[in-house]
Amino acid sequence: MTTKVAPSLLSADFGRLHEEVKRVEEHGADWIHLDVMDGHFVPAITVGPAVAGSLRPYTKLFMDAHLMVSEPEDHIEPFVEAGVDLITIQAEATAHLDRALRKIKDLGVKAGVALNPATPPGILEYIWPLLDLVLVMSVNPGAGGQKFIPEVLPKVSCIAEQVKTRQLKTEIQVDGGVNGETAKDIVRAGATVLVAGSAIFKAENGMSLIGELKKLCR
Repeated sequence: MTTKVAPSLLSADFGRLHEEVKRVEEHGADWIHLDVMDGHFVPAITVGPAVAGSLRPYTKLFMDAHLMVSEPEDHIEPFVEAGVDLITIQAEATAHLDRALRKIKDLGVKAGVALNPATPPGILEYIWPLLDLVLVMSVNPGAGGQKFIPEVLPKVSCIAEQVKTRQLKTEIQVDGGVNGETAKDIVRAGATVLVAGSAIFKAENGMSLIGELKKLCR
């Protein structure tokens, strides 16, 4: 089974986002990944639901929004209304993870949980039935262009084994420092969706990386 590629718009040209979306779509991207930051859970501030909604008419690609925000349950409905297909919330950002995930599912979109590099996978134990995706952060969230943290690979493998054992269809997404050099080990560990930003939008011939990543097989 080939790997899905989700270019992160965090590294795109914000002055022409809809053109950047069309560009990665033309080069074979499977998903569009939105990094949502609030200046509180992480230092940076990026896009909100208005940007997600403005991009929706320009692409039919699956769009996932990664909410790196405090109290994410307060921000779910606007992103659903904007037309995203999946909302991922940080496990560390809410005291009521189960409740927030159920809210996402009740509103009719897919739900995901993101784990920071130091967060153990055991936190998923009692929420597996609610998860369409687990996002393993392979950098500390808050900025693009960071170096991949290889110590997360055993976590990816652990989560992949849980998905297999439980006979689930949960996607395993990895975000942070994904490029042509790190992707092979990430996919070998069990990732099914690769998020790449700088390696696609900032590098020379970065668009060709989309096709290269899609060829990696689990």
